[in-house]
Amino acid sequence: MQYTKLGHTGLDVSRICLGCMGFGDANRWLHKWVLNEADSRVIIKHAIDVGVNFFDTANVYSLGVSEEILGRAVRDYAQRDQIVVATKVHGKMHDGPNGAGLSRKAILSEIDKSLQRLGMDYVDLYIIHRWDYNTPIEETMEALNDVVRAGKARYIGASAMYAWQFQKALFTSEKHGWARFVSMQNHHNLIYREEEREMLPLCRDARIATTPYSPLASGRLTRDWSVDSSLRAQTDQIAKMKYDRTADNDRVIVERVAELATQHGVSRTHIALAWLLQKTPVAAPIIGATKTSHLDEAIKALDVKLSEADIAYLEEPYQPHPVVGAQ
Repeated sequence: MQYTKLGHTGLDVSRICLGCMGFGDANRWLHKWVLNEADSRVIIKHAIDVGVNFFDTANVYSLGVSEEILGRAVRDYAQRDQIVVATKVHGKMHDGPNGAGLSRKAILSEIDKSLQRLGMDYVDLYIIHRWDYNTPIEETMEALNDVVRAGKARYIGASAMYAWQFQKALFTSEKHGWARFVSMQNHHNLIYREEEREMLPLCRDARIATTPYSPLASGRLTRDWSVDSSLRAQTDQIAKMKYDRTADNDRVIVERVAELATQHGVSRTHIALAWLLQKTPVAAPIIGATKTSHLDEAIKALDVKLSEADIAYLEEPYQPHPVVGAQ
C-alpha cells in the first residue's frame, strides 16, 4: 500500500479509500444493491489486512446503518488510531423540519448521532455532503469549527459543489480564524472531467486534497459499454442519470481504456485509476468495493504508470458534459 498526506496536513492516508456507501440495509435506502453486514465485514477486514487505512461513509448511507457496520468492524479488526474515518452530513435523516441540511442545529445533532452509530469518540474527517442553499455559510462554518474544537472531528472536508461556493467557504473560515477544509470529495473520472476547469486548480492553489468519488464511473470504465450484468448496473438510477445521456461521446473513451489495458497487459480498472492517481491534487480515489477483488484491482493500479502519450490519448476524445453532482 502507498500512503500520502491529506492535502496540507500531517494526516497519512492510504492512496485508496474504501467507500462504504455499498454497506448497509437495502430496505432502508434507495440503493437495492447494498451488502448486508456479514458481507460488508469481509470487505472491510480485507481492506485493513492489505493496508487500507482510509474509510469513507455518511450519515445518510442506509440511514446510518453503514456507519454502524463500519464502526463495529473497525473495533473488531483494527486499532482506532491507525484508521482514518470520514463521515458526512447534509442528507435527509428524518421527515419534518431540521431533518437535513447544514444548519447549526443539524450539524451539532448529526455529529453526535454519527459518533454514537460509529461507536467512536471522534471522526478524523467530517465532510459536508453538499452545499446548503438555505443556510448562511457563516453559520455552517462556525458550527463545523465548534465540532473540531470540541474534539469530535480532527479535520473537516467538503464534497460536490461549485468552485465559487468552495472558495466562499474557504474565505469565511480564513476571515474568522475557523477550522478550514482540508479535502474536496468531488465527481471526477475519465468520462466526467468538469472538475478540471475550476475545482482542481482551486484545490492545487489552496493545497487541498481531492478524494474523487465515482472514479470508475460506476463501473462503466471497467467493462464493454454494452455489458449491463450487475445488480447495481441494472438498478442504480443515480448512475444512469450521471452517464446515460453522454453515452455516445463516452463510449470512445471507454474503448481507449480497453485498448491501453491490452497494450499494457493490465485491467481496465488499472488504466482508469492510474490516470486519476496521476492527477494533482488527487490523494485517494474512493473505491466503492462490493467484492474483495474490486479492492485488490484498485490497489494494483498504484503500480501502473501512464506515459504522457497514454494520458493524451485517453483525454483527447473528451467533450464538455453537463455538470453532475454540484447542484
